[in-house]
Amino acid sequence: MRLKYISILAFSIILTASNTFAQRGMRLPSGAKITNDAAFSPNPSSIKVARLHYSGGGDWYWGSSAIPNFLEYVRNNTDFPVDTIERTVDLLDPDLSKYPFLFATGHGAISFSEEEREHLRQYLLNGGFLFVNDSYGMEAHFKKEMGTLFPEREIVELPFDHPIYHSFYDFPNGPPKIHEHDNKPARAFAVVINGRVLVYFLVESDIGDGWEDAQVHNDPEEKRSQAFRMGLNILAYALLY
Repeated sequence: MRLKYISILAFSIILTASNTFAQRGMRLPSGAKITNDAAFSPNPSSIKVARLHYSGGGDWYWGSSAIPNFLEYVRNNTDFPVDTIERTVDLLDPDLSKYPFLFATGHGAISFSEEEREHLRQYLLNGGFLFVNDSYGMEAHFKKEMGTLFPEREIVELPFDHPIYHSFYDFPNGPPKIHEHDNKPARAFAVVINGRVLVYFLVESDIGDGWEDAQVHNDPEEKRSQAFRMGLNILAYALLY
């Protein structure tokens, strides 16, 4: 079960988040609350984000500039006390619970061992959050893993009025389309337990590529801005709901 007390980090985040929303003429959405897990930060001065090193053959390391650029964007555009250094963890890492937000991306296969699934399940149920950015070809593999991880829960497509699309910036039409891939609309799927999204899986959007250095994909600045803003929405949702 999730911890019932608010850590120093949580108190700091909710104050700075409130100030940030006020500066932008925005307010915290109805029902927003901070993730109350003190165990999720070894250092109360910063929020730490980690890239997930997974098995199965997919290139989990794809996009080396993505997370540092995204965290720099968060630092420059909010008062969230983020650590801009990218960490890498696997699901058996004893420090897994120190990271409230896990990021996974790549192409193709992704799979977990039985022990990794159990660690991931406990991480998520204890307040952690996993964002998976399909850079291409992960959908079938990851949905199969989620079906095994939470067999009691259906993987759902989130409606566009879900708070994740309005937690910081407004995305009234859902996730932005950053890369064409199969020229299909961007879609997002989730595992939801007790009204909270634990896993957010983005398909046919690829905001992770939009976070990379500008010269990597030569995306228009408008697209890169949409990618960063959607990433900030995801992070804000993970921390505030």
